[in-house]
Amino acid sequence: MKRFNITIQIIIFVVVLNASCKKSWLDPKPLSFYTPENTFDKEGGFDAALAACENIMRSEFNGDGMPQLTEMILSDIAVEGTTDKAGPQMDIDITLLPDANLNHIDFTKVGWYWENAYKAIQYANIILSRVSDLEFKDPVEKKRIIGQAYFHRAYWYYKLVHQFGDVPYIEHEINEPRTDYFTNSRWDILNRLKSELETAYQDVPQSTNRGRVNKGAVGTLLVKIYLSIGEFQKAVDIGKQVVSAHPLMTNRFTPNQSKANTNLMHDLHSVAAKIDLSNTEGILYVMSYPNVLGSIRSQLGRQLIPRIVGVTTPDGKTGVAFDKSVEPALDINNKYGRGIGRARLTNYYQYTIWTSKEKNDIRGVHNRDSWVSPADLKYNDPNLKNSGNIYYGKNLVKNPAMSVEDSIRSWYQWPHYKTFVPDPLSGDWNWGGETPMYIYRSAEVYLLIAEAYYWMNNLAGAAEMLNVVRARSNANLLSSSDINIGSIVDERARELYFEENRHLELSRIAFIYAKTGKNCEYFGRTYKLETISGPAGSSYNKQSGYNFYFDWVNEKNNFYNKGVKHRWAEYKISNHHILWPIPAAAINANTKGIINQNIGYPGSENNQTPKPL
Repeated sequence: MKRFNITIQIIIFVVVLNASCKKSWLDPKPLSFYTPENTFDKEGGFDAALAACENIMRSEFNGDGMPQLTEMILSDIAVEGTTDKAGPQMDIDITLLPDANLNHIDFTKVGWYWENAYKAIQYANIILSRVSDLEFKDPVEKKRIIGQAYFHRAYWYYKLVHQFGDVPYIEHEINEPRTDYFTNSRWDILNRLKSELETAYQDVPQSTNRGRVNKGAVGTLLVKIYLSIGEFQKAVDIGKQVVSAHPLMTNRFTPNQSKANTNLMHDLHSVAAKIDLSNTEGILYVMSYPNVLGSIRSQLGRQLIPRIVGVTTPDGKTGVAFDKSVEPALDINNKYGRGIGRARLTNYYQYTIWTSKEKNDIRGVHNRDSWVSPADLKYNDPNLKNSGNIYYGKNLVKNPAMSVEDSIRSWYQWPHYKTFVPDPLSGDWNWGGETPMYIYRSAEVYLLIAEAYYWMNNLAGAAEMLNVVRARSNANLLSSSDINIGSIVDERARELYFEENRHLELSRIAFIYAKTGKNCEYFGRTYKLETISGPAGSSYNKQSGYNFYFDWVNEKNNFYNKGVKHRWAEYKISNHHILWPIPAAAINANTKGIINQNIGYPGSENNQTPKPL
């Protein structure tokens, strides 16, 4: 009897690693279409199913308009920068609604998270439902596969409960269409994930092929879940085990060492570092590499850096070119990349967090090897040279006549060491080639431990953990008197640009405040779960004091709710955007059950009490 029925077929690509430093592990091992008859009759078939989960993880952080941008844009560090069209997520009150197009490159990728989370959860559930049908030669292998499947299910449910709140929890393989789902409590889901990850932490090995879930990855996710449910000492205990097994990289270790104007951050975030098996800091990766089947061009440069081509000379002439006629010494394309400014950085991330204590921080704006501004680049259009224009070869300046649209999209600085990925396969421009990417690094785990200490009012312990990361980057060390939630959130921004799901982690912190009732000394407020989305039934609410997420973003983001507008939209955000809307299509198709809508969105008046697990 055929038990497997899924509407979307995918091709799974398995990347095999070995213990040597050779690149043979980059050779692809493609499998046929994913079908139960030939997939789950041998142990390797389960690894193929795990690869399907990994494939979804990879697509979150790669490609044009990658979903990760939505996490950045709905936060404090960035806003949507493509000001040449109507529709992108700028006025969030209007663009983020249940019946809007929630999964489109020109709008938002909120819906991508909903759809692909449940797709990955289905793959994990298939593994967990079928693993008992096969007799394994080695019981340890069976436990390993179960543990890794637990991780993938938990990885996406961790996102869902912080992005969408109370959601349906599905723990079995779905064999036929269903329309009878019910919303479950996010707290019940988190506690279920905790239990399963505690098992996985014992069963998943410390060392696995790169790109595959290992013990450290399970431990990192477990730390986040412990924090989410208020078990702070357990977060510290597991976190310390993880960082002990994954020491920070504190010495230079890649071919960048021989290049001028580079530092340890260029090493750590280079393609070379992420395939270097001596890199102890990386815990979990998504794998991608040029000419390897299944890889995706990162397009980091295209998404994250300004649209420099839009910058004109003070006398109004086209100032920047990217074609092959540009003088090599003035080539912006190959040295920095060609951006369209999709994720426009805020003043908070460009300036506010880089204080005098970060004067020598190699991650920050004071280090001009690490950061680049349009003002660091030079006018290079050959027509300027041919016409004898005085600006040719001189540094770019912000034209006073620059429009609001171009100012937003074309004039901001960026962390070059994070955004530049060489693209050896492209001959015309460099938007960002294939590269492995970090999902978890031990630097983040130190910051999570620091946060756990903060929740336990151990400010000295929090400072100690923050200082491990700060010392590596040459920032001044902090004392316990420097510690508040702001110092922790700021440090996450400094260290984890593009790596962390920024909206999600701010949402997690907001829920911890509301659950514990701990006074937020930064704002001098306490928060409640009952009103975390703002006043019930109120849409577009912008009153402070209902949740930490909104209060923080509203204060730190210099676009949202500040009257910043251009011809297409005004930047706005509200309390209820701490949680995203459940897509209306999912609710409407669920005719025999009830999936709740989040407060602040149309349809929430029909909500029912979530069902317990």
